Amino acid sequence: MRRTGLLRLLEGGDRRSTGQSDRVVSMIRQDPSLFAELISGLWSENALVRMRSADAAEKITREDCNLLAAYANELLGLMREVQDKEMRWHLAAIAPRIATTANRRKLAWENLRAYLDDTSSIVRTFALQGMAELATADASFRPEVLELLEHARRTGSAAMKARSRKLLKQLSRLDSRQ
Repeated sequence: MRRTGLLRLLEGGDRRSTGQSDRVVSMIRQDPSLFAELISGLWSENALVRMRSADAAEKITREDCNLLAAYANELLGLMREVQDKEMRWHLAAIAPRIATTANRRKLAWENLRAYLDDTSSIVRTFALQGMAELATADASFRPEVLELLEHARRTGSAAMKARSRKLLKQLSRLDSRQ
């Protein structure tokens, strides 16, 4: 496949569709060397390609987050810059997967904290999820995330309330095992 062929599969249609991102996911699972091209799509001038690249990267790295290692710093920087809500929620899901050092965890936390001010309830919900995952890996974040989850459980959107209840239970079980 030509270098630009992968990203061409992510073009066309409208924002309500993931286009052929599932096909791209399948291709990269068969040939992980294509992941670099997918990551380049996060900086595409085409908003659909950016959004679908983020969707595909998030799906792929659920199973193999090691693919992200070479791009961690760039992705943390992109998190600060990006305004597209669709990209923000995918990057919020990816953030805990790239937070492999104390410095990266801190940067991921700061980016996710900023996402809590987003106008999109979905972005805020994914930010809470990412923060809870960081708090699972690093107990120093736990007091703040518990406070944020309690607040969201009381005052957030329906999605935030439901996700907060689920995350509070998960963190409670984690605390009871320690």
